[in-house]
Amino acid sequence: MDVLVAGGHGQIARRLERLLVQHGHTARGLIRNPDHAKDLEADGALPVLCDLERDDVRPHVRGADALVFAAGAGPGSGDARKRTLDLGGAVKCIEAAQELGVDRFLMVSSMGTRDIPDDGPMKPYLEAKRDADLALTDSGLRWTIVRPGPLTNEPGSGMVELAPVLGRWGNIPRDDVALVLYQCLFAENTVHGTFELLSGAEPVESAVLSFTNR
Repeated sequence: MDVLVAGGHGQIARRLERLLVQHGHTARGLIRNPDHAKDLEADGALPVLCDLERDDVRPHVRGADALVFAAGAGPGSGDARKRTLDLGGAVKCIEAAQELGVDRFLMVSSMGTRDIPDDGPMKPYLEAKRDADLALTDSGLRWTIVRPGPLTNEPGSGMVELAPVLGRWGNIPRDDVALVLYQCLFAENTVHGTFELLSGAEPVESAVLSFTNR
């Protein structure tokens, strides 16, 4: 499988790319900064120089079997950039996938998009993620939306809890988010599914395969 990862130098993205390479797949990571190419190459992934806010992404989407949107403006980037990257970059990738027939699309979203506060520092970020999710669900693609809770760099346990609505709050290591994304690429039951994701008590593979969008 040839998987194009938007936000290819991000922490979740690099973990996913390493998993793909370890299992014999082709991982291509979209990067804005050419200095990041050596990191992807060290992971075994193929760096693709493309600024999602300015460049045409279509030449890089062409030929992919799946697209994973793991890009984000990041803390301290300002509200406007959350609209141009977290939302605008996602829409650009969605439209390219539609045009070029790359129908499998995974979105890394966020918990909290279902109940956005009226104000506060997270509001612009959550609004951008919510609107990107809505654009994907309306796209006609074979999409999956993954909404992890607060991320940590603790070693992954391989144990998670996922459901359309979890009804609780918690954390999850980036290792485990990447592993869930990897499993979703091959799990037909996650197509047109949206789920929240936290550390839990079920192995990733069985949690993904037993998911139902109800």
